[in-house]
Amino acid sequence: MAITKIHAIKATVSGAVNYICNEEKTDSRMLISSFGTTPESAAEDFKFTLSHTDSSDPNKAFHLIQSFAPGEISAEVAHQIGKELANKLLEGRYSYVLTTHTDHEHIHNHLVFCAADNIDYKKYHDCKKSYWHIRHLNDELCAEHDLSVIQENQHKSKHYGEWINDKKGTSWKAQLKSDINEVIRQANTYVEFISLMQAKGYEIKDWEINPDAHKYIGFRAPGQERWIRGRAKSMGDDFTKERIKERIEEKARIRAERMKRLLNRPKTLIDTSGEKFVESPGLKRWAERENLKTAAKIQSELAGMGFKSLQEVDKKIEVLHQAAKTGKRTVVSLDKQRKEAAEVVRYARQYEEKKKYAKNYEKSKDPERYYQAHSYDLHLAWGAKDILENAGINPETMNLHEIESKYEKLCADREKTSEAYKKAERECEELKRKRDSLLSFMGEEPSQEIERTKDQTRT
Repeated sequence: MAITKIHAIKATVSGAVNYICNEEKTDSRMLISSFGTTPESAAEDFKFTLSHTDSSDPNKAFHLIQSFAPGEISAEVAHQIGKELANKLLEGRYSYVLTTHTDHEHIHNHLVFCAADNIDYKKYHDCKKSYWHIRHLNDELCAEHDLSVIQENQHKSKHYGEWINDKKGTSWKAQLKSDINEVIRQANTYVEFISLMQAKGYEIKDWEINPDAHKYIGFRAPGQERWIRGRAKSMGDDFTKERIKERIEEKARIRAERMKRLLNRPKTLIDTSGEKFVESPGLKRWAERENLKTAAKIQSELAGMGFKSLQEVDKKIEVLHQAAKTGKRTVVSLDKQRKEAAEVVRYARQYEEKKKYAKNYEKSKDPERYYQAHSYDLHLAWGAKDILENAGINPETMNLHEIESKYEKLCADREKTSEAYKKAERECEELKRKRDSLLSFMGEEPSQEIERTKDQTRT
């Protein structure tokens, strides 16, 4: 299990990077990774990128913290998950420094990344939607690494102490949140919600929603001395009275949409093995007629798609499965290439812009004085040159336009391949559903049909 929180850095990048790279917190600096920069040069690298953006935006970087439950994970695995989160979130566009701290009971990652990307120089937009994207990626990675995932209040970050109290069940606030969530699932209206909360024993005041009412709803459980106010600052955005009403209305809307989808979804066969069908021959005959209609419809759809037998359907499913599998592998490979190309683009642009300072320094009659006047630009030029040469690129003969075009082509190829394999996956699943329905109607399992197809192929 991991929780996340993020905040903007408006003052000094170097201060934040120095803090997260503290040797005592990072296992003697063994748990440090970076992309598009180094811990030593992050401040200057970020400054260069930010110099191409709107100066009215004060954000220089963002600091993302990812905290894991005590005893659930090793520092090495936590660091690996941190790198995976950084790479998925920033997509090889933003420079970052990542460290893993082991100085507390709970292992946690610190990710400091530039507020602007290295390709288009666009600022990272920190909002509820982007934070939910972080939460979603974080939960996906935790699930992939067999860690538990936070289910409740996923849209809101928590202070670590509050999370621990909630986990232990020792907080009045935690119990109130749990009860509110439970009652919202039961209530059909906001007024009914108030009644159900009162039935649980809560005293409630200022629950009305009108211009003359108190701004915050108040709850007090049996045996509790102080009232708890439904304020976003203390309870979270989901627990104000306005938001509670919205959640109940959203639940009703989602339920209506789900019913609409159920009514419109493709028909599947009715399972007639249940007790009610055994006890009612009439009901079973009706179900069998419905199944016959459904099977005929599916068979007609497959014929309309050009299939003459289930063997041909199986072959098409296998082709689509392999296409999706190959497409996924290609996307992973393109992601790696795109990340490497993005770093090359970043330093190629940096060198093109700053190489004049390196050349002027070489020609200068007073190199020491020139260095003192232009040390920032000289280090950017020298650093970019070293990285490009290590990547096998000659900075003096490189073609920046070709480098940028290669990166753009990788991005386009990645998106095209991703769309293609996802389409193949959808078509594969749809054909499987149709095939399995027909096999079920004929009294065969999918595996039986596959074996039968193999046997016929052999003969």
